[in-house]
Amino acid sequence: MKLVHRVWERARGILPRESFFFDRPMVMLQSDDWGRVGLRDHEGLAELQAAGMELGQRPYDFYTLETADDVAALHSVLTQHRDSAGRSPVVVMNFITANLQFPENLEDSAKLTFLPLADGLPRGWSRAGLFETYRAGKAAGVFHPALHGISHFCRSAVERHARDSGPRGELLRRLWRAGTPYIYWRMPWIGYEYWDLERPSNERFLSKGAQAESIGQAIGLFARMFTVVPGSACAPGYRANDDTHRAWSQYGLRCAQNGPCALTAPHFDRHGLLQIYRTVEIEPAIDQRLSLDACLRRAEQCFAAGVPATVSMHSINFHSTVCDFRSLTLQFLDEFLTALEARHADLLYVHDDDLYRLVQTGCYESGTARIRVTVKKHMRRPAVQRSAQE
Repeated sequence: MKLVHRVWERARGILPRESFFFDRPMVMLQSDDWGRVGLRDHEGLAELQAAGMELGQRPYDFYTLETADDVAALHSVLTQHRDSAGRSPVVVMNFITANLQFPENLEDSAKLTFLPLADGLPRGWSRAGLFETYRAGKAAGVFHPALHGISHFCRSAVERHARDSGPRGELLRRLWRAGTPYIYWRMPWIGYEYWDLERPSNERFLSKGAQAESIGQAIGLFARMFTVVPGSACAPGYRANDDTHRAWSQYGLRCAQNGPCALTAPHFDRHGLLQIYRTVEIEPAIDQRLSLDACLRRAEQCFAAGVPATVSMHSINFHSTVCDFRSLTLQFLDEFLTALEARHADLLYVHDDDLYRLVQTGCYESGTARIRVTVKKHMRRPAVQRSAQE
């Protein structure tokens, strides 16, 4: 009976109570991992290579941290585009709100020590003007900060291995000495913030209390950074469960971002969160087969089904210091948006909070204008094509 109860509770959490469809083509841009440090540029690369690590096997070996120039370049491309209401595209930027304090954790890893993003970057890291460019984009309306978490990895998993004298602990310490927290594909045992891979399959998500505590802390750190509380969140690794959604809702969030899956309409869950699903993947840094035509076809499928074309593009795609992922991504994004604007005279660029207002009131604010969209409600999700690029 307990198993049946758990299955039913999980089903209740994910089944839609109302799904929403729209009579206008709408595009949302969602992007993860902002503010999260990785490889400490060329100096960190040289240190890890000197320590015997071969880097370059996969793109995420070169994940670093965006620079002010990277963010300003994205800002510039976005402002070159306009929708039918005269608004530029808006990137929902999901932020990691703290980074590891490397020297402190090398000295004592029993309980990890973090530096809030609002207080700067870890020792050895430098990004002149970066925070100002975040805030300038927010003020201009082309960046919409949202919550990712405190850490991308599961802290209890990392603490468990950091005390280990074996190869896993040594790998962590080697990375930390070079100012790099982790390289996920090389060490998937670190899990994700709310999810511990090495626990039994039915116990991998952290407890309700542990998740609520972490989410509350993350929201406080976010508010320190941006002077507002977030309205939307995406769990690291897309690993969220009913306890995650409950905590987000209790802390006042309105929207939950989900990873790419079957084309699914936005809908409210039982906690009152608007569940939003990514439908178009624009990740040139990690997908060499990416096709503009395939992305445009996918967007058209979304519009035909009456759901937003919700684009997923992680921050690595805009990095340039170790490997120039930025140039190709900005060119691709520019061509994608240009094509959609040419095809759809009634196109709208929206972000998560706009969508929440639309399903509540049928309109949202864009500058001084009030934009109205016909919203249809159904009690089911549409079963349409899979999200894989064709």
